[in-house]
Amino acid sequence: MQRPSWLSCALLAPPLLLVLPASPVQAQAFPSRPVRWIVPYAPGGNTDMIARVVGARLADGLGHPVLVENRPGAATLLGSEFVAKSAPDGYTVLLATSTTLAINPHLYRKLPYDPVRDFAPVALIARTPMVLVVHPSLPVKSIRDLVALARSRPGQLAYGSAGTGSPSFMSMEMLKTATKIDLIEVPYKGSGPADVDLLGGQISMMFQNTALNYVRAGRLRALAHTGEKRMAVAPEVPTLVELGFGSLVFYSWQGVVAPARTPADVVARLNTEINRAARLPEVASRVTADGAEMLGGPAAAFGEYIKAEITRFGQVIREAGVKPE
Repeated sequence: MQRPSWLSCALLAPPLLLVLPASPVQAQAFPSRPVRWIVPYAPGGNTDMIARVVGARLADGLGHPVLVENRPGAATLLGSEFVAKSAPDGYTVLLATSTTLAINPHLYRKLPYDPVRDFAPVALIARTPMVLVVHPSLPVKSIRDLVALARSRPGQLAYGSAGTGSPSFMSMEMLKTATKIDLIEVPYKGSGPADVDLLGGQISMMFQNTALNYVRAGRLRALAHTGEKRMAVAPEVPTLVELGFGSLVFYSWQGVVAPARTPADVVARLNTEINRAARLPEVASRVTADGAEMLGGPAAAFGEYIKAEITRFGQVIREAGVKPE
């Protein structure tokens, strides 16, 4: 009997594509499990609030839980480095701030991440002016009063900050430069812990973006804020611009970034769902309660915004005379 040739055997064999298992990548569309949202600050501050409020509705759109995880410390460097070195699959994202992406590059000679190369921009959420608040025991009712008191007690009045490079730190450094006053910085791991000491009178003042509820309750006194115009939610608080400090415009902002090389379709899905969640009335009303402005937009526009802010904050930091560590 003649043996069948290899060609005839091959023709009789079933097609390989029919017997191979489906590729795992093809079988699972994003997302197929919970997403970790890293917040590089302690719980209780404005950035943490935004992650939790937006994240709750983001989970609805993704169909999977969004787990907010606080990793505070080192002016956001710890949490930011963790995300930069995470797998670029969309399951670990960072609530990045102006400190993380635009300020830190000018304050540290060596960063554990590159703000442009190591992250994929996803969505810009909001920006907020910083409000200068003082404890009611401090005998001042205006910026003029504060400057006079600080000059009479050089190096004696303490202010809180969420660490070097934080919006609270940068805002006060700008004010110190403009008024030539000498204050003592007391750094914290986030604005939440700083609020506790400010309300208790352990520190005298702070630039804050979550303070208006305390102001309304009479527990703190607002002197001015760093926005371009008065806030609709607190029209009685003047801007530093109208008080004669034309260059003192400062906004803290929050957005979402993923590790670099995250697939474009994953970034697009996250962008769509974050923008949808942030536009919901119950989310927007909570985020804007302290004067924030909702932003949103495409991922590419956020990338251009980051680059522009890196340039702008470089100039602000040079003018404030802050030296890199």
